Amino acid sequence: MQLNRIGNNEWQIEREGCMKVPVTVFADDVLIDKMKQDLTLKQATNVACLPGVQESAYVLPDGHQGYGFPIGGIAATAIDEEGVVSPGGIGYDINCGVRLLRTNLTYNDVKPLLSKLVEEIFYNVPSGVGSEGKVKLTTSELNKVMEDGVMWAVDKGMGRETDMEYIEQNGSWELADSDKVSTTAKKRGMAQLGTLGAGNHFLEIQIVDKIYDKEIAKALGIFDEGQVTVMIHTGSRGLGHQVASDYLQIMERAMKKYNISVPDRELAAIPYSTREATDYLQAMASGANFAWTNRQLITHWVRESFSKVFRTESEKMDLGIIYDVAHNIAKIEEYTINNKRKKVIVHRKGATRAFPPGSQEIPQKYSKIGQVVLIPGSMGTGSFVMIGIPEGRRTWYTAPHGAGRWLSRAAAVRNYPAQTVLDNLEKTGVVVRAATKRVVSEEAPGAYKDVDRVAKVAHEVKIAKLVLRLRPIGVTKG
Repeated sequence: MQLNRIGNNEWQIEREGCMKVPVTVFADDVLIDKMKQDLTLKQATNVACLPGVQESAYVLPDGHQGYGFPIGGIAATAIDEEGVVSPGGIGYDINCGVRLLRTNLTYNDVKPLLSKLVEEIFYNVPSGVGSEGKVKLTTSELNKVMEDGVMWAVDKGMGRETDMEYIEQNGSWELADSDKVSTTAKKRGMAQLGTLGAGNHFLEIQIVDKIYDKEIAKALGIFDEGQVTVMIHTGSRGLGHQVASDYLQIMERAMKKYNISVPDRELAAIPYSTREATDYLQAMASGANFAWTNRQLITHWVRESFSKVFRTESEKMDLGIIYDVAHNIAKIEEYTINNKRKKVIVHRKGATRAFPPGSQEIPQKYSKIGQVVLIPGSMGTGSFVMIGIPEGRRTWYTAPHGAGRWLSRAAAVRNYPAQTVLDNLEKTGVVVRAATKRVVSEEAPGAYKDVDRVAKVAHEVKIAKLVLRLRPIGVTKG
């Protein structure tokens, strides 16, 4: 393939073969060199072959090889042009996402009790591979979770009425239909609601390290550097993974019926207008509701943990939600394309929506500033808060979702002994509590790309605007 530089931090692969649109890549020289080392760019050209794809296939600065789509990949397919739905463009961990809470505490308030707070959160929020939650659900209750989302948790007393306002889709997506979720998926998710899981999922106590835009920061309830925040990163656990597995098999079989051909079987896709596609989208929305509710229960237990350690009501410490974004999801949206209004299915794989000021898709409180974008780092590195801007239309108002892996987990284990990682983090003042030593090695800061570099590129190419940099002081991992 011919990769051409078309601007500072911007590259393009022109149409060839089955490609219906070009591929646009946002990366600096270091990030693009890494993308050349795996299948990231090849996967993006395959995505550009999907029926109904519009304008361009995109790879964001954190892009790396995934299943079918590259992680950090975006594609919009037009509904009225036999546009397809592809589970590979959403991912296995449906609505893997990030939630950010603010507090009115400072680092000096938290530092004397930091180790105790991290320990209490680790004890109170189940984590690790196969971890089971503290909420025991019947199948009927699980169905309600999948259909009602965060509303279910708030009704059960595990949340505040105001929480839903600051969650994408208000945490309760009406598209969901639990009947479209298999019994196997339900069995896998039954005991996992309210669990952090393993891998790159984490719960961090952070401090505001740098404020880039003070006015926007104030609108988010952030007033000073050193202010304490809490970041929760997890998704739909085994339930979402099974939904993806189930429907990938269904779509692979259905492609023959609908005469769909794709360059990679991992890109299994069928037209939006088909029954199978409708079933998948309703199952995907059910998984998304499960994930938002999962983060809601964890939020509830984080608030309980702060209350116990600081011996005061959580409301007095604020612990309100700044925002909650989904990373692996597809949404039906409408855009002007070639002077014509079109409804498209925007696949965001390892990417987050980033709508501009005035959008009806964001909380009323943020209408004048734009949607909050959360870019988590890896254990021991910074995370970023950005904001959606009008120029983001070029990527269907989509921004990066994190740093993106630099090394495989196996390579990270070989290169980063767990105790060395823990010792280095301790030297920088980061308290870590992890379920296993192996996950410490797998998720070592050096196993990921430089998140500062990813956020800087996103800001410079005007996908989103920098607002805050956050730095971890306490980490719990599965």
